[in-house]
Amino acid sequence: MPRPLLWITVMSDASIDRVNRGDWPDLLARLFSWILLAAIGVFLVNNVLSLAFDWPGISPVFFAKDPGVPSWIQLLVYVAGFVGAVIYVLFSRQRSLRADGFLISDISAFLVRVAFWIVLLVGVGDMIVSFVRVEGWLPVFVGEDIARSLGRPSYRGIYVHCPLMILSVVIAAFSRSLGFIWLTLLIVVAELAIVFTRFIFSYEQAFMGDLVRFWYGALFLFASAYTLLEEGHVRVDVFYSGYSNKRKALVNAFGSIFLGLTMSWTIMIVGMGNKMAIINMPVVNFEVSQSGYGMYVKYLMAGFLGVFAVTMAVQFVSYFLESVADYRDEPGKRKPTSSAAA
Repeated sequence: MPRPLLWITVMSDASIDRVNRGDWPDLLARLFSWILLAAIGVFLVNNVLSLAFDWPGISPVFFAKDPGVPSWIQLLVYVAGFVGAVIYVLFSRQRSLRADGFLISDISAFLVRVAFWIVLLVGVGDMIVSFVRVEGWLPVFVGEDIARSLGRPSYRGIYVHCPLMILSVVIAAFSRSLGFIWLTLLIVVAELAIVFTRFIFSYEQAFMGDLVRFWYGALFLFASAYTLLEEGHVRVDVFYSGYSNKRKALVNAFGSIFLGLTMSWTIMIVGMGNKMAIINMPVVNFEVSQSGYGMYVKYLMAGFLGVFAVTMAVQFVSYFLESVADYRDEPGKRKPTSSAAA
């Protein structure tokens, strides 16, 4: 079972011998990693500023004669993020590569836990609203005005989904489990309920299939970062198994940069590069399916791809640091568990 974020970080740092710390290879690897993480964080912050407040992004600074104050602020946010990363690395010179790798991996796990609780709570909450609405009971519980408002995607997203998302962050901060086994069980139960209600009671509604797709998409995309942590992804191995440990570490380090991080950044830039991008546009518009009485979570499913890209990018940074530590024979290598987290 995964341990809490703070516990892992402290114990990892205490259990690793102080060897090869503070020299230039370590500093360069850590600096590269934390600058990448700062870039991811600032990119997401600027994306929110552009979508929520209609800020223009940093491109006008380079291509417009009068970019305006918001563009300069967004550029300065990048500079501040990079400077913060440099300061952190320089003031923690004695911190090992593995300690940073564990910390970054824990950050990825926390993001995935938040996403898991969001899909769990929002899925159940929206399903209940959809069920009560399709049966015509909603006005009885909340009144005619709110019942009509809950039929609007933006209203349901702001007043039903957003509070559940905030609650998810709070729960994830205290939760010790990534919950993938439980999410898998919930998918099976939801699918089984469709079978029973359809063939025994001749009852089926659009929201029932929407819930299965909502949870299944989350399971597939959110579990990817954890599977990378546990080295559970399929590796097409022609030469790798015959390599020495140092050569394997070198392959993993370069693969993390040129394959993993490149893929993640491509998804983020293409999906969230502007307001009309394939991830941003559905989220901003609270896009829903064509079925008016189904679940109003299609916009969140578009956001799943962004969560996948961010968590995989963070985990690939951790994997890079672990690989460099392996190459430099740093002790304390984490061994993958034999099974998924409960």
